[in-house]
Amino acid sequence: MTTAGLKSAPGGSLRGTVRAPGDKSISHRSMILGALASGTTTIEGLLEGDDVLATARAMQAFGARVEKEGVGRWRVEGKGGFEEPSDVIDCGNAGTGVRLIMGAAAGFAMCATFTGDASLRGRPMGRVLDPLARMGATWFGRDKGRLPLTLKGGSLRGLVYTLPMASAQVKSAVLLAGLHAEGGVEVIEPEATRDHTERMLRAFGAEVLVEDKNGVRHVRLPEGQKLKGTHVQVPGDPSSAAFPLVAALIVPGSEVTVEGVMLNVLRTGLFTTLQEMGADLTISNVRVESGEDVGDITARHSQLKGVVVPPERAPAMIDEYPILAVAAAFADGPTVMRGIGEMRVKESDRIALTAAGLQACGVTVEEEPEGMTVVGTKGGNHPVRGGGRVITHGDHRIAMSHLILGLAAQEPVEIDEPGMIATSFPGFVSLMTGLGGSIVEA
Repeated sequence: MTTAGLKSAPGGSLRGTVRAPGDKSISHRSMILGALASGTTTIEGLLEGDDVLATARAMQAFGARVEKEGVGRWRVEGKGGFEEPSDVIDCGNAGTGVRLIMGAAAGFAMCATFTGDASLRGRPMGRVLDPLARMGATWFGRDKGRLPLTLKGGSLRGLVYTLPMASAQVKSAVLLAGLHAEGGVEVIEPEATRDHTERMLRAFGAEVLVEDKNGVRHVRLPEGQKLKGTHVQVPGDPSSAAFPLVAALIVPGSEVTVEGVMLNVLRTGLFTTLQEMGADLTISNVRVESGEDVGDITARHSQLKGVVVPPERAPAMIDEYPILAVAAAFADGPTVMRGIGEMRVKESDRIALTAAGLQACGVTVEEEPEGMTVVGTKGGNHPVRGGGRVITHGDHRIAMSHLILGLAAQEPVEIDEPGMIATSFPGFVSLMTGLGGSIVEA
């Protein structure tokens, strides 16, 4: 990927069938659980983005043997636990990676020092470090647990932990630490979050007990679990599939199919919302791969209408609000998004950057502390102007979302830092141009 800016411009319709990149959440977890397990784990369809490759290097540093055998095909030889690394663990831009790795590492009597790129070093880790400290781990680092920091694990106590916010990363860190905690762990979720860790722990041989008590989800990992290597088929990432699908919805005359998309109900909030907005979005060829529902999704150009997104849906689509906001810009009337304060502590303050980018392109956005409202363009009677130069602050989803906007706006849209797109979606530009989109160096 070039270090110059990128510019997307309106043109013809988008048409074609593409394959979704491997799901980032599953890819991270397959590497980490493979390293924690005893024996061989084989992985098909791994997302070979910068974030996941950083996790792969980290697992090597913790003593696992990690080898690439082909495109998306990897082998991990685990030793049943982590060894103390001899150097600093650099997780790049991978927030999921570092939080899950810290949870896993906390179970072992050793020290590990973690760092990352400028964006990751600015993201607070306190939400993960707090429950780990309650279990007996100690850490030394910058204010609010910002990287670089050193974590010392081992001799963990069991914990019953109620999540103060809806966060699959925090839940997963506690569960991974709980693999080596006396008495096991239980995580209580007032709002259900994506359950990939629970599903994958079972696939690696662990016993995970899930119970709904009066609408509150209890996830319990009993003491003494041992993981064994297995085969993982990584499904397509719904967060990545969202970009070509939304592009098809807003570019006139378009029809795009994305094959192999994960349909886990805790990840499909965006698709539900788009259908409520009137999107011509159809799902076919549904099947099960490695314990996850997978299907093919076809999107056709649609006249969208604004909606109020239920706040309780946020955990099922927290990464997709920037691209939803782009779709909302082309809808008839306002789209209200609330209960999304979590967006402010992602790779960037995604509420602020989404609002700023859309406003630079002539879209009316009302920003709130925990949400935003995007006022659409009255069914296409007043097209989105575009023409803005969007400052991404190194956030891949902000970059891709605004490039999609430029494909349907009146004037080209430019983004300043395209390099980080490779963290989650290597091949994004070639995929979109292959469908007929115009994305070139600025």
